[in-house]
Amino acid sequence: MNTLIVKCFLLLALVCSCKAADSIWQLCNTNSNISASSQVSKNIDSLLATLVSKTPSQGFVTTTSSSYNKKEKVYGLAQCRGDISKTDCSTCIQDAAKKIREVCPNQSDSRILYDFCFLRYSQENFIGNLDTGAGLIYFNVANVTETDPKTFDKELGALFDKIRSEAVLPKSKGLGKGKTKLTPFVTLNGLVQCTRDLSELDCAQCFATAVGSFMTTCHNKKGCRVLYSSCYVRYEFYPFYFPLDPAKTGPSVGRISSVRLSP
Repeated sequence: MNTLIVKCFLLLALVCSCKAADSIWQLCNTNSNISASSQVSKNIDSLLATLVSKTPSQGFVTTTSSSYNKKEKVYGLAQCRGDISKTDCSTCIQDAAKKIREVCPNQSDSRILYDFCFLRYSQENFIGNLDTGAGLIYFNVANVTETDPKTFDKELGALFDKIRSEAVLPKSKGLGKGKTKLTPFVTLNGLVQCTRDLSELDCAQCFATAVGSFMTTCHNKKGCRVLYSSCYVRYEFYPFYFPLDPAKTGPSVGRISSVRLSP
């Protein structure tokens, strides 16, 4: 796997509500170019309307565009993070559907990820297939100083073993989250989620691939997010999933760098 280091420094602030925000990852496959006036483009618009209307009620949906010509058929998937409300899910999916057509106007294979939702469509049937090809890693450039690296690795591994096991259970719908105390004053928070079209085995495999970056790119860092089309894993030293702990919320500012992953 080749990596391209992208110098991307951001201010990291705790988000306490699901307001519209910029996407954190988007991918437009330039090998899938289409014209704006094509039937495929029209089918994408129709498919997006379906995803926007149907996703909030269940937090997840897969669909296909109706077309007499199989070569013009489009497959779509949308999913919201499992800890947010239906209202916030609806807002996020609407934003994603609008943004993806702006950034990928002439590609039939496109995907976009926000903190709270993911949307993807393609003329290739990707539904039910594990995808850890292209991806993105965000990590806090600051090293962990609250405990020694060996202890941190042990606590991080134990937390993610627990929440990964939780996420692959059918009742969890691909979501696992939890926290552990590193010191009396420092809590490590973690979350994993895979797309709900995957089998339990493929979901577990995606998590294993993503969590592997914790010991390489993100080793001993104070925060890390690994993003793939099929799953998402994240840990932070502050609360970021819902419901938030009102006694422990507050801004956490740090310098963030990213590494883009390509097959």
